[in-house]
Amino acid sequence: MLLMLLCMTALAQSADKLYAEGKALYDAKNYKAAIAKLKPAAEKGNRKAQYRMGRCYDKGNGVEENDKTAFAWYSKSAAQGYAKAQYQVGKCYKNGEGVAKNPAKAFEFFTKAAKQDNGDAQLALGKCYMKGKGVAADQAKARSWFVKAVNNEKDGKEILAELKKEAAENDGDAKKILQMVKK
Repeated sequence: MLLMLLCMTALAQSADKLYAEGKALYDAKNYKAAIAKLKPAAEKGNRKAQYRMGRCYDKGNGVEENDKTAFAWYSKSAAQGYAKAQYQVGKCYKNGEGVAKNPAKAFEFFTKAAKQDNGDAQLALGKCYMKGKGVAADQAKARSWFVKAVNNEKDGKEILAELKKEAAENDGDAKKILQMVKK
């Protein structure tokens, strides 16, 4: 039993190390080399590596773009509770990328990620409530999620800046959201 525990710990450390090396290469935009590290980490169950593999296939970074493969990697990571992956799975269901469009499933995954304080998911969830996509329209709940998104400690400033940019470009939804959050 102790030997099995030691092996599992070594395997996890190995996957974590591979992920860290792969992410550094990814951030340096050395995608081919990143995949050589990320893929084995993802296959060993590292949820962040699985998410990052989804990003590679989603954007065509180091591999041929493939929405179905991106969705599969995002789903593995999301199943382990990784908020960034849950948000991406929600986007896939919302837009029908790699999977059939399903507003109710998009809402479900946006909710999971938003409850973990993912600002992008909070904004997306607010839009679901605002437009009645995957859930009954509820402007009070929409406003509540929009306020959380723009006040999000990690992503709020970028979200607010993007909404203001979109509003300046005459995006009606962005204008309505800004009005709802009074920013």
